[in-house]
Amino acid sequence: MQRRLLTALPAISLAAVLAACGGSSSGGGTTPTPGSSSGGGASGSLTVGAAGFTESNLLAQMYADLLEKAGFTVNIKTVSSQEIFQSSLEKGTIAVVPEYAATYANSLETEVTGNQSPTAASPDLQTTLTNLEKYATQKGLTHLDPANAVDQNAFAVTTAYATQHHLTTLSDLGASGLSVKLAAPAECATRPFCKPGLQTTYKIKISSILPLAFDSLPAKQAVKSGKVQMALVATTDATLSSLGLVLLTDDKHLQNADNLIPIVNKADLAKHPEIATAINPLASVLTTADLGTLDNQVDGQRQTVADVATAYLTSKGLL
Repeated sequence: MQRRLLTALPAISLAAVLAACGGSSSGGGTTPTPGSSSGGGASGSLTVGAAGFTESNLLAQMYADLLEKAGFTVNIKTVSSQEIFQSSLEKGTIAVVPEYAATYANSLETEVTGNQSPTAASPDLQTTLTNLEKYATQKGLTHLDPANAVDQNAFAVTTAYATQHHLTTLSDLGASGLSVKLAAPAECATRPFCKPGLQTTYKIKISSILPLAFDSLPAKQAVKSGKVQMALVATTDATLSSLGLVLLTDDKHLQNADNLIPIVNKADLAKHPEIATAINPLASVLTTADLGTLDNQVDGQRQTVADVATAYLTSKGLL
């Protein structure tokens, strides 16, 4: 299952993330970013971590490009083990990694306190960041600016269905009294951000769940064909409009604030404050829609991560 649906769980298996998020690279190799830049005044060597799935690889490449522009020599290391990934970050052998604010906050709380039902994550980004920083500090870590881009659970219906029933939000669907069949992983039945949350927060009537993989083509086709009325997808899915689907807005903020966020080793940041100066400008530029488009350029159009990342940063005036 996809990472987003698993945010209700206390521990996250990186192997599950890799299997669900698509993407290509895995393993523990360290590779230099293509090309080098000497345009900035910073110096030294840094390693950027990537978790091996498309979105993580893209963000890691963008961080690396920005750091190279600042003057650093940068390697990207793809790590296939969550434990090694975290340990390397804490030791400083990896300086910065792309993460998801809510998911990472809960993961850190569990690691630091042993609490198997973490509450660090919240739909409110600032609350999530405050809790994340509290636990990150105990691990010698901190965070840079969170991106506007957020990668969350979302729920899609056909554009025709939304128009027919005047639906733009999940609240609209609840108020309509319509009963819907939902395409989602079987675990949706018990996950608080899925069926229980839809019923409690939005009063949506779910008659049944068709067990299909998260944000999968079969799930989306089931909605398109009318076999079900709604599917569990991702906010970053760039294929929805081409299938005649549209997201219903999570207007009561059922989902936690899983904004993309750089996690940094504190000692590395103290030694090289230019890390923040280089990477932070991406935060206000990168949107959820952008992230979906970038993911699709790699997974759907088979462009390389390096080409997509560099083209995006250049288009935004960051390179």
